[in-house]
Amino acid sequence: MVSLKSQQDIEGLRKAGRKAAKILSELSKLVQPGISTADMNALAEKLIEKQMSRPAFKGYRGYPAVLCTSVNEEVVHGIPSRRRLAEGDILSLDLGIIFNGYYGDVAVTLPVGKISEEDEKLIRVTREALDRAIEKSGPGSRIGDISSAIQEHAEAAGFSVVRKFVGHGIGKALHEDPQVPNFGCSGTGFRLKPGLVICFEPMVNAGTGEVEILSDGWTAVTADRKKSAHFEHMIAISDNGPEVLTRL
Repeated sequence: MVSLKSQQDIEGLRKAGRKAAKILSELSKLVQPGISTADMNALAEKLIEKQMSRPAFKGYRGYPAVLCTSVNEEVVHGIPSRRRLAEGDILSLDLGIIFNGYYGDVAVTLPVGKISEEDEKLIRVTREALDRAIEKSGPGSRIGDISSAIQEHAEAAGFSVVRKFVGHGIGKALHEDPQVPNFGCSGTGFRLKPGLVICFEPMVNAGTGEVEILSDGWTAVTADRKKSAHFEHMIAISDNGPEVLTRL
């Protein structure tokens, strides 16, 4: 069931979203060759505490960390480890927090040192796909308008979208209705209304859109082991259009 949020709810989500965005911005500054994803997870936990918040992911359905760190062919839900980042890697950071009962959820993909032109293009196109989705998300638009904007932009660039995982509503729960696929037809699906708060999160692959889950039960990787990028923002729909709650 889709839940429309009150102004008080949206203010709570705005505060949580900005705190999540601030933490992710601090983490992003540390992405460089030689740092381990476990080190980044430990810092994320400290930064969450500093923001007087709680981690949303740790313990969620058994997930063991506060941060998702997905490297190269890892699409989403990569578990932090002693693995050290190397020049030419790309890293997706996905962070969730809880502040005063409200959730904040945001993700970004970053270069590790100097990366290839193709990887730069993959990151840029995925970020642009998110921007296109936001542009399509005014009141009266439909979920299919968002989904098709993501799919069309990614595929026009020669990439594919992941169909197994989707964006979602958010509020006092991490995942709420409606689901927001990264593929679809414009003019279809749930109609956006003021008070709706949703996460758009395009996941775009350099090769096939098919994914596999590793033996850890969490890490999703591309079936052909080509690289993947992931961006996410929380969006509040209002009479005046979309407001990005996770943009500093």
